[in-house]
Amino acid sequence: MKYATWNVNSLSVRLPQVLDWLATNPVDVLVLQELKMTDDKFPFESFAQAGYEAHCFGQKTYNGVALLSRSPVSDVVKNIPGFDDDMARVITGTVGEGVQAVRVVGAYFPNGQAPGTDKFEYKMEWLKGLRNWLKAELVTHPRLLLMGDYNITFDDLDVWDPVGMRDQIHCTEEERYQLRALIALGLTDSLRLFEQPPKSYSWWDYRDMAFRRNRGLRIDHILVSNALKPQVTACTIDKTPRKNERPSDHAPVIVEINSL
Repeated sequence: MKYATWNVNSLSVRLPQVLDWLATNPVDVLVLQELKMTDDKFPFESFAQAGYEAHCFGQKTYNGVALLSRSPVSDVVKNIPGFDDDMARVITGTVGEGVQAVRVVGAYFPNGQAPGTDKFEYKMEWLKGLRNWLKAELVTHPRLLLMGDYNITFDDLDVWDPVGMRDQIHCTEEERYQLRALIALGLTDSLRLFEQPPKSYSWWDYRDMAFRRNRGLRIDHILVSNALKPQVTACTIDKTPRKNERPSDHAPVIVEINSL
């Protein structure tokens, strides 16, 4: 089974690219972030024709997440239960059935703007709300994936200029502490389970030829639960879509997990 996450930065703009990518990379599950569309505009039929059951949680102009699966999806939950939020940031569903079922959480973490701002404080509160909910969710669903655009780097290896960006958004100790707190729940960064090329990033600014110069950040992650960790066989970042005309500024991240 292959699971992937991709911040598409507007599905209305990038739909042909997503469908082309799925045709070339027929992953079993794909979570999307930054749909930037309401649910009534979501292209359910296009994904159905591609072989995917689709669930979405949209929002006009900003945010919006979706869960696409080749297998049946049940028990779909939108946003973080117990955390009051008017932003469409999280979609969760159980993919498959029985002992093979996997609880998939697709999330678009807040950007946070800058330390000391209201948006940064919201990000901290949101992260705490996510962690509190996931702690209980892992008890009920030990086979769990947390995938999405985290808007946080783990450490200096995830940053093209770790000195220049130190203590800036995505790279603050406060954000990284919250990321480590998620790991402490019993989750593992799937990409770091395998040797990766140096300077492996998932996001590049549109400006200053950042992609061509590989001046990026790794902010898109797939965390796997302890129950799934022994079954992970590969994890990669696919930079190919970033070379498209009018690309998203993010690249897909894919994890492969063997069935029992």
